[in-house]
This record gives sequence, C-alpha cells and structure tokens, in this order.
Amino acid sequence: MDREYNMNSTIPSELFQPANRRRDSEKITRPTIGYWKDVFRRLRQNKLAMTGLVVIVLLIVMSFVGPLITGMDYAVQNLADKNLRPSGAHLFGTDTLGRDLFTRVCYGIRYSLLIGILAAAFDLIIGVVYGGIAGMAGSKLDTLMMRIAEIIYAIPYMLIVILMSVMFSSQQGASLFTLVLAMCITGWVPMAIMVRGQVLQLRENEYALASRSLGAGNGYILKKHIIPNTLGPILINVTLTVPRAIFSEATLSFMGLGLQPPQPSLGVLTNDGLQLMSIGIFYQLLFPALCISLIMFSFNVLGDGLRDALDPRLRK
Repeated sequence: MDREYNMNSTIPSELFQPANRRRDSEKITRPTIGYWKDVFRRLRQNKLAMTGLVVIVLLIVMSFVGPLITGMDYAVQNLADKNLRPSGAHLFGTDTLGRDLFTRVCYGIRYSLLIGILAAAFDLIIGVVYGGIAGMAGSKLDTLMMRIAEIIYAIPYMLIVILMSVMFSSQQGASLFTLVLAMCITGWVPMAIMVRGQVLQLRENEYALASRSLGAGNGYILKKHIIPNTLGPILINVTLTVPRAIFSEATLSFMGLGLQPPQPSLGVLTNDGLQLMSIGIFYQLLFPALCISLIMFSFNVLGDGLRDALDPRLRK
C-alpha cells in the first residue's frame, strides 16, 4: 500500500524563509565568552607569560612617566655634564653630549615599541585580508596569490628592509614611516600563509558548509565563521611579530640606516654606546641593550603563553 508523502513533516519550515531571515537566525559558530575566560584563566596560571606581560606594561609606563620625572628633554645638550656616570641626578648617566641617558632610553623604548606595534598592525591587516581571500578563492586565484607571496618571502627579509630604507631615506636618515613601510614589504607574508592555511581547513567544517547551503557568500562565511575561529593563531603571530620588528629597527639603526640622532631609538643608543666601550664607558651600551633584551624576552614568553593557553588539547 502506498503511503501518502507528507512534505511539511519532512522538510524544516526554516528552509522556506527568505535568505536574509535564515541567515540572521542561523547559529554562528565562534569562540564564546566562556572560551575566552578559560583562555585568560590558563594564561594567568602561566607565571612566565604573566612576568613577560608585567615587564611590557612596566616598560610602557616607564617610557611615558620617566621623562616627566626627570623633567629633561632628550635632545638638550650640556657639554659640561658629558659622560657622567649613573647618579641621583642622572639615573643612567649622560652621553657624550651631556644629554640625560635615562630620558633618552625612555624615548627609545617609546620609539621602538611604536615601530613594532605599527609593523605588527600592518602585517595583521594585510596578512589577514590576503590570506583570507586566497583561502576562500578558487584554485587558480589561490595558486597565483600564493606564488606571489612565496616569491616575496624567498627574498631575504633584512635585504629588502635595508634596500627600502636606503631608497626612501633622505640625507638625514630614515624616518619612522620609512622603517615601518620597509618592514611591511615582506612582514605580512607569514601571517598571510598562516591565515590561508586556517581558512582552507575551516571552510570545510560543518558550520561553514551549512551556511553556504543556506545562501551565504564567501565574505559572510569568512567574516562570521572563519576569522573568529582563527583569532588564537593570529594573536600568537602578532605577539611574535612585534619583537621581530623591534629587532629589525635596532639592527638598521645600529648599521646607520634607521632613525638618526637626535632621535633616540634603542638601536641608535646601542650604536652610540658601542663606540665608547673602548675607553671603558660601558653603561651607555648596557642600558639600551638591556631594554632590547627585556622587550624581546617579554613578547616571546607572552606569545608562548598564549599558544599554550589557546591549545585545545590543554583544556580540561
């Protein structure tokens, strides 16, 4: 006996709704508030990562509060007080032109952190957009975009940075914008490769396929589903990009291709201090080199702590 087929009992009524209503009512799969609370809880339990975070905060506060405490300008010269050793009047001593070294180190931390954060921000924006488009595009466009990225990535990073610094530098040396632009020429490629790999993996998940079957486009799926689920690797990559940019700035300034005096970046201060080591004045090199080491150590251990906190295998 034939049994009457009841169409309404087998097909969900939501499928007969307009596409916009179905898209709005769709449950979006993304990391929840509870997930991020659990991540921050596990990050707080990592003493080494929290130590790095505290050091970063203290250095940022020092870069802004230090010059206010001393009341001195980083460019004001006083030749009568040149090469003074650390004392109560000058916490880090003075340089060869009588400028307060503590004030200059504070401004150097500010310049270096600004360059690192700007470079990381540009790498984040360009890398996420480029990698997201490559991952969601078809095979031909994806192949073309990744071949371009691989060609750029094959060129030595420091070589491009040095060439760009020389090309865009004036006779007074490179500006802050020139340094950030030079670092962004190739710095975005690792972020783009990482995001593209995450997109290729996540776009085949059930929630992405369900959203596509309900009429959602690639842009909607990328924005609402895939990018929120890649925030963990993106944050880790950003925390590792900042110290790399700071080290590149210090290297270029040390070679004379970065910021030029009287702009007191940590690389400039290190280069100035090295020239006085032969006559026994070591403190002018010690303090800026120590700050560079603290910044790189802090960001690296913070990135490792974020990676452990975001690892789903460590969740209970």
